[in-house]
Amino acid sequence: MKDVVAFGELLIDFIPVSSDIDGYPTLKAQPGGAPANFLAALEKYGASTALIGKVGDDAFGHLLIDTMKQSGVETKGIVMDAKVFTTMAFVTLDTSGNRSFSFARKPGADQCIKESEIDWKLLEECRVFHFGSLSLTGEPSRSATKAAVAFAKSNGKLISFDPNLRKPLWENLRDAKEQIEWGLKQANIVKISDEEVDFLWGISPEQGAQKLLDEYGVGMVFVTLGANGCYFAN
Repeated sequence: MKDVVAFGELLIDFIPVSSDIDGYPTLKAQPGGAPANFLAALEKYGASTALIGKVGDDAFGHLLIDTMKQSGVETKGIVMDAKVFTTMAFVTLDTSGNRSFSFARKPGADQCIKESEIDWKLLEECRVFHFGSLSLTGEPSRSATKAAVAFAKSNGKLISFDPNLRKPLWENLRDAKEQIEWGLKQANIVKISDEEVDFLWGISPEQGAQKLLDEYGVGMVFVTLGANGCYFAN
């Protein structure tokens, strides 16, 4: 039995390491995707984990699966698809060090996972099911995500949700709010940022945490505050 199974994106992040005289960055390819990063971190703390998702049957897809294996994450739930490319994210930094993202994802492999491709046995045998909002940005991954959440809830799993808002990936922000609020209503545990609280409701992190406890039925809330740490409420 796995402690935590996550559903969602496994992708390549291109991180700037330097720039030339004209301002063009030199980029370093690194493994990324919030659900994948979460599982890799849990493995370092001794948890047993598995990822359900999709990558392209390409060089980056194979590299990512190998990296997850090396991290200890079970990869049998990761589908490879030769018809789509592994998703890529390009990260840029402003003068304050704040990140912004551009994505090669029209669509990327992570968005193309289907309900029929889910490894239900992994979900059946886990303790905690974790998901984020990137798999809710479009079909078929949105339907697959909702089917996985429903299955996990019906089997008594603890549900964890990370909104991980990436505005460029949504056709419109009204849809982003609707889908993120749906995810929040499914969760027992929520990790959310102060910026996401402001985006959803225009209130303070403390007010947002209390709203999730009182109105959404969440049991534990972690609001990340950037350099100021994290606010916890239960």
